[in-house]
Amino acid sequence: MINTIIFDFGDIFINLKQRDVEEAFTNLGMKEWGEELKSLNIQFETAKISEADFLNGLRNHAPSATIEEIRSAWNSMLGEFPLYRLEFLQLLSQQYRLFLLSNTDAIHIAHFEEMVGPSFLSDFYQCFEKVYFSFELGLRKPEEEIFNYIINKHELSPKRTLFVDDKKDNTDIAEKLGLQIWNLQVGEEDVVHLFDKKIIEL
Repeated sequence: MINTIIFDFGDIFINLKQRDVEEAFTNLGMKEWGEELKSLNIQFETAKISEADFLNGLRNHAPSATIEEIRSAWNSMLGEFPLYRLEFLQLLSQQYRLFLLSNTDAIHIAHFEEMVGPSFLSDFYQCFEKVYFSFELGLRKPEEEIFNYIINKHELSPKRTLFVDDKKDNTDIAEKLGLQIWNLQVGEEDVVHLFDKKIIEL
């Protein structure tokens, strides 16, 4: 029986707008989001480089843009966080140990926290026993180490732990480590459909 749930953040609770961020950078003169920029993103998500290094690295591919325009374009990825998902989460938190595990960076989290405001933010964070962001841990999914860290630190039983994420690479690793999984299909499913999956119950 499941007693713990580890949730991803982006496209699970907050909607992500990948097309918007791509369009924003195209409008700033960036031609494509290639391997160099993917690597830059991963380095920033794991605090291997500073915020200034990340923004300047992006600006190298859109040299006519200002740093603030780069920051704004990057933050255009973050969409709405529907209230009904927070209310669902609050309901879950009464019955389950909940954790948040997100590959994200300091810029996005600062923007998210400002966007939703202190009351919503407090209500959201209070649902979790612990919130884990990759840029704070220096680790990211789908590395096994980040899952093992949480399992060991909080003495979780993998077979009684459900991991919810929209990226198959991440749920594959979690399943390999013995966790129960839900690879949520964005656009077809919503986290509030969790009970429909018959994985958990109140």
